Amino acid sequence: MRKTIRIPLAALGLALFALGAHALDVVDERGVTVSLPQSPQRIVSLLPALTESVCALGACDRLVGVDRYSNSPGQVKALPQLGGGIDPNVEAIAALRPDAVLLAKSSRVTQRLEALGMKVLVLEPKSHADVQRVLDKLDQVLGTHEARRVWRVIDASVSAAAQSVPASAKGLRVYFEVNSAPYAAGESSFIGETLKRLGAKNIVPASLGPFPKLNPEYVVRANPDLIMVSVRSAQGLEQRPGWAGIRAVREGRICRFSAEQSDVLVRPGPRMDEAARLMAQCLADKGSKR
Repeated sequence: MRKTIRIPLAALGLALFALGAHALDVVDERGVTVSLPQSPQRIVSLLPALTESVCALGACDRLVGVDRYSNSPGQVKALPQLGGGIDPNVEAIAALRPDAVLLAKSSRVTQRLEALGMKVLVLEPKSHADVQRVLDKLDQVLGTHEARRVWRVIDASVSAAAQSVPASAKGLRVYFEVNSAPYAAGESSFIGETLKRLGAKNIVPASLGPFPKLNPEYVVRANPDLIMVSVRSAQGLEQRPGWAGIRAVREGRICRFSAEQSDVLVRPGPRMDEAARLMAQCLADKGSKR
């Protein structure tokens, strides 16, 4: 006679719940719901800010490939480089068999990756609030429970950097050049938000957008007190038409950041506290010359 085993409904429900406990649905910045069967263990990141965020949350060991510009922390330099974030090598990505691919809205390969069956999360922080939100979203995906701690450190460090700026440097009118096109960091960008917290005034209003391309004459007319620029694009800056008469150029108030420092400054991620310290030091050094 066959023995019947009865499983209590409550126990059965718990068992079924456990089987699906690690599955999660995540809404990315397209408004698309991405269903993941479990927290991804093999991740490709195609944006340096996202690479750094994954590592700040303690999941660097899950990265299996990155874009060519991801270079921090140092351990990611040993990972396969998959081309630029906008137009990476799709075949090379597929060969890594990632559980999830992290990329920006500007990437041109999102649909191709999805057509190959890959899980794609579009996340692109552009402001302080975006950085906090992306950290929370990645925390949800990774299950690391570190986002609040990481954000508290960033926010507290930016506040500390602001406290370090002397009163003599407050109110400096700043032009922050992202590259020599010239593209500038406006008030509404994450860089502009940091400058505001440091007590500086941005010559590029929010109405022009976060990173507008400017007519060089705009900067001449705005006549900033201080210029922040990367050595990558600073060459010949003083020789640009009309720029010799700009107060910052005339008085030598130009902070030229190294390539490594510029990487820190232009990435909206966990190193924004370091970026704030660099900008605060620039303001302190040049503000005393007024």
